[in-house]
Amino acid sequence: MRKLIIIPAYNEESNIVKTVTAIQKNAKEFDYVIINDCSTDRTRQICEEKKYNIVNLPINLGIGGAVQTGYKYAMEHSYDVAVQVDGDGQHDPEFLNIMAEYLLDHELDMVIGSRFIEREGFQSSKLRRIGIIFFSKLIKILTRVEITDPTSGLRMVGKNVISLFAQDYPRDYPEPESVVAVIRRNMRVEEIPVVMKEREGGVSSISMKKSVYYMIKVTLAILIERIRKY
Repeated sequence: MRKLIIIPAYNEESNIVKTVTAIQKNAKEFDYVIINDCSTDRTRQICEEKKYNIVNLPINLGIGGAVQTGYKYAMEHSYDVAVQVDGDGQHDPEFLNIMAEYLLDHELDMVIGSRFIEREGFQSSKLRRIGIIFFSKLIKILTRVEITDPTSGLRMVGKNVISLFAQDYPRDYPEPESVVAVIRRNMRVEEIPVVMKEREGGVSSISMKKSVYYMIKVTLAILIERIRKY
């Protein structure tokens, strides 16, 4: 069983070493690939100096394009399982083996690490929690599946979803939309509780100014995904 960690990274010079070190310590059964999304800081230099496994994108594709590159890498290298772990240090690799066991034992296509099942660790900002609740309710209405943490980037998938995401993956703020895409194809998605950490450095891709755009864009994307024909 070959398992890959996809690490999208944009200007994560202050976090990337901690992220890879934690993976090497707590997720030894996993390979990893860093997708450097044309960072303008020292992210690429640090990774190359430390001989990390890295793919350097020639232009900035955004989070969706970076993650999709990781899924293309996973498919081309015949991985059975792939999981996204953000380069900002918020995702704890200690949960990856638990997620992999749950994915395989329950014969799932995707397992999401949710911070809102047991409500331990960093719970995100109040404004973002409002958005998360909204998307959770919207997904429940449209799919009849309850996802408590639809914006969680900590998602582990099997071969079917690797193939799907390698071919088609949302560009901006992809997590809620991509979850709906998986559910709509009658694939099995469940959540397990995890503990997430607060970002220790770097800058989030979602600023206050982008919040309104984020809500409108993702809502429309989810609605369009719901009515798409395959």
